Amino acid sequence: MEITRRGLFKATALAFAGSMAYELSTASDAFAFDATQGPWKLEGTQEYTTICCYCAGGCGMIASVRDGELVHVEGDPDHFVSEGGLCPKGAAQFQTERIVDPETGALVDNPTRILKPRVRRPGASQWEDISWDDAIEEIARHMKDTRDETFERVNDKGVTVNRTPAIAALGGSSMTIEEEYFIVKLFRELGAITLDNQARV
Repeated sequence: MEITRRGLFKATALAFAGSMAYELSTASDAFAFDATQGPWKLEGTQEYTTICCYCAGGCGMIASVRDGELVHVEGDPDHFVSEGGLCPKGAAQFQTERIVDPETGALVDNPTRILKPRVRRPGASQWEDISWDDAIEEIARHMKDTRDETFERVNDKGVTVNRTPAIAALGGSSMTIEEEYFIVKLFRELGAITLDNQARV
């Protein structure tokens, strides 16, 4: 039996039409919202558009808030960068603040979230909470002492270099170009010669 091209198209069309007729004639389960299972997750929430903070991509997000508390995060389909898509980090961003209690199913504050600066002193085995003012002062003191101890005015060939090889700067990819500009200016003034940006990774 020889099958022509036209015959193949006809057979394919008949098979497709037959299978569609069968699917449409059989009963299917209707999936509807079951009000007995409790209120809808986003009922009574206000939506705010925002930007994901994890990288320089600037993906759009919709944050759903109820009574001043974040209850849900999702991609913004109207955003021109991500068009509703989020990477795994962006999609899981909600968990940095709140998590679902596995026993009760209720939203609770994430117990592992760190809200204050912490430091582990030399020789200590535990982290210690400190204030923001203390953290800034300690960082500044370490930077100043390191610069003073390692600053080179002239290299071994007698060339003026005014640098310190002991301090480096790594910019974050979520920063704006203006912030990165000021970071570079600051570390160049300190004499740092190793500067990089995480945005290229």
